[in-house]
Amino acid sequence: MTKNDSIMAINNNELTLVADVLTIIRKGRESAYNAINTSMLDTYWRIGQRIVEEEQHGEQRAEYGTRLIKVLSQELTERLGKGFSTRNLAYYRLFYLTFNDIEILQTRVQNLTWSHVRTLLGVTDEKAREWYLQEASSQSWSVRTLDRNIGSQYYYRLLQSQHKEPVVQEMKEKTAKLQADKQEFIKNPVVAEFLGLSSNIDFSESKLESAILTHIQKFLLELGKGYAFVARQQHISTDVGDFYIDLVFYNYLLKAFLLIDLKTTKITHQDVGQMDMYVRMYDDLKRTAGDNPTIGLILCTETSKDIAKYSVLHENPQLFAAKYLTYLPSEEELKREIERQKQIFQIQQGE
Repeated sequence: MTKNDSIMAINNNELTLVADVLTIIRKGRESAYNAINTSMLDTYWRIGQRIVEEEQHGEQRAEYGTRLIKVLSQELTERLGKGFSTRNLAYYRLFYLTFNDIEILQTRVQNLTWSHVRTLLGVTDEKAREWYLQEASSQSWSVRTLDRNIGSQYYYRLLQSQHKEPVVQEMKEKTAKLQADKQEFIKNPVVAEFLGLSSNIDFSESKLESAILTHIQKFLLELGKGYAFVARQQHISTDVGDFYIDLVFYNYLLKAFLLIDLKTTKITHQDVGQMDMYVRMYDDLKRTAGDNPTIGLILCTETSKDIAKYSVLHENPQLFAAKYLTYLPSEEELKREIERQKQIFQIQQGE
């Protein structure tokens, strides 16, 4: 008996039942997404409101405000975990200052999430921000579509165009792929952080990348030499978007964080620039007085002499620091491990 033979025949009444239940489930999920989003916006706005209220009690407001956010971040992170960095708290404060009536805002941001709102907070022109808010809501723009349209000056280009339709059509064509993921909101690790849940790393990795990263993680820990695992797919929030560092270790011999970014293709200058940003951000946000500079390690299928010579790899000692290399796996060790895990993965998929 084949697999298809074992499937029971379904009559029309049963087909109707399946369709009805699917509709009920989809509506239920949509209600849940909307409820979470509404709660997130309300919570973050009220946090921002409380911070601003407390700031007004201080004599030196700028200094007092900075201290408040640092203390609050430290205490909340200790008690609740991720989601309450000083950067995030500063966004919540700005959210309250930018949109000073949460009830009015909630009626105007249908289809929009906290990630949309945070992107809009970077638009300093009030008229442009208002327009992007309305368009993103009415047109159901994804966060990536909104971010691209802001970055490409879509609002100003439309204002200056006598014939607006070609501009609109071009935008729709160029953002079609960015609109494809209807479950973008619920897959966002920001939602998991808000709910106090662990992020699902499968949402941001391919099966091959996930398999290799799992074994690289074990490989480094088995290698010893002072490695302690810190995080996988660590979420870093910036004013240009959300980023995820594949693997983060701390090495007690080096007294430094090690960031690993895996690429299943040949290295590019974008990969280097991204890792350079990760390293600088980690030094700024995570590194303490007793730590050495953060190390950035890009693992890829093929390196490039030109990129090594002409990119920031050539000049950034935090990406290539000779005094640290004796404690890291050699290039050949890492190459062999990546190739070995690729072969294992391919065999498993064949089976």
